[in-house]
Amino acid sequence: MSKRVRQYIGILAAVVAYYIIHEGAHLVVALMLGVFKEVKFMGLGMQIDVFAERMTDMQMGIFCLAGAVATFLTGWILVLLCRKICAMESKVLKAAFWYVTIALLVLDPLYLSVLCGFFGGGDMNGIRLLMPEVVARILFAIIGVIHVMVIWKYLLPKYKKSFNS
Repeated sequence: MSKRVRQYIGILAAVVAYYIIHEGAHLVVALMLGVFKEVKFMGLGMQIDVFAERMTDMQMGIFCLAGAVATFLTGWILVLLCRKICAMESKVLKAAFWYVTIALLVLDPLYLSVLCGFFGGGDMNGIRLLMPEVVARILFAIIGVIHVMVIWKYLLPKYKKSFNS
């Protein structure tokens, strides 16, 4: 299988994994709080809709924060499993894990520190019920910088070496 095909498979895996983990966390919280309304499919994405009027500010904040927490935790599990992943024989699986790890570590910090201001807020609308938005944005920016450094300094050399072996 060509490198380009592996990259496309990896990117597709990253998109699917991100949505399952991020929106899945929202779904779990909504079900636990008894406020789940529906899953909305919108273009290439989906969104968990809730009965917001039944939620306290704290509950809404936790609901909105759950997706980012789930992606961070799963991303860090994949960082910790990097050596085992890089030891796999399948270059397709390695490529998929590479792109999934990057997506899980980068997308939410990027969105919640910078992009949310341009696209209507999304999860930031609830997170700012827990803390001032500027504090949240700075916190997510710091997390994003740390994640990019981990990718650049730790993961990239290991994955490069494993693909060249």
